[in-house]
Amino acid sequence: MKAADLEQALRDDPGDLASWRAYGDRLRERGDARGTLIELRQRRDRTRPADREALDREIAALEDEHRRSWDAGLPEGATVLERRYGFATKVAVEWSGNAPAAIEQVVQAPFVTALRIAPSDAEEGNDLLWDNDPSEPPWPVPSPSIDTGALATLDLGRIVELDLSYLRIGAPGAEALAVSTYFRFVASGAGGPGAPARRGRTEVLDLRYCRVGDAGLAALAASEGFAGVRRLHLQRNLLSAEGVSALHLLTGLVELDLRYNAIGAEGVEALLAAPFVGSLDRLLLYRDDVGEASAKMLADAPHLPPALRSYWRNV
Repeated sequence: MKAADLEQALRDDPGDLASWRAYGDRLRERGDARGTLIELRQRRDRTRPADREALDREIAALEDEHRRSWDAGLPEGATVLERRYGFATKVAVEWSGNAPAAIEQVVQAPFVTALRIAPSDAEEGNDLLWDNDPSEPPWPVPSPSIDTGALATLDLGRIVELDLSYLRIGAPGAEALAVSTYFRFVASGAGGPGAPARRGRTEVLDLRYCRVGDAGLAALAASEGFAGVRRLHLQRNLLSAEGVSALHLLTGLVELDLRYNAIGAEGVEALLAAPFVGSLDRLLLYRDDVGEASAKMLADAPHLPPALRSYWRNV
């Protein structure tokens, strides 16, 4: 297989050790030390723990020597959060006017499938106090520092894990992302009228404190690019029962965080009617979000998995 074909295969199945070995051979042919790193790390995994010390030293020395050159293709300011065999797999970019160009460069790296788009330090601090600031409007508007038009230019088609937590994109930002992702998904031939039913690659979506509101969440849930989301974090997003109902489109959810959203009894009813409710292995909600009567409803819900019912019987 050609190197490009191996890279695609490994994006689809990062745990395929045989493909990594074949890719390592191609890297060594090009003089890339990551080929040696692949061989060393796989050899370490086959070695008894008591005999790994020498290999650990060799691996650490190789990584220290080459890490800077391995990251040379990433834009200035990008931070590598996770790696596999020396390759960046999860990268953080702070939002600014230059962020779209930096993100475009990041997502072209061969194995980056997880992206964190972070607010500036000052913006994140302001968001934490936002609920108690009477000068801020109590509806899902974007932060003044967020250009929602720029969000619409992002190509996130390769991203499996997207973390926007504390980036206050508001409903307009969520809608811009949804529209952009939908049209790119259709343009790729993966969706739209007449195309075989497929889902976007994104499986983890973290929107904590993004203030997307019901309308923003509905737009994201309706976008084919986000139809495959399995783990969704929605802490403090100004959601009501209407937003919970929009989640019915995300049929594969196994983890859902709805904390600090006053969804009330109607929201609980919408949640318990969702097609994914029986498959949830994690549900994060507070009693204050739903009320006493609704907490009892969750404790007794026959379609909710037993572990989650047990939790609500004891909170």
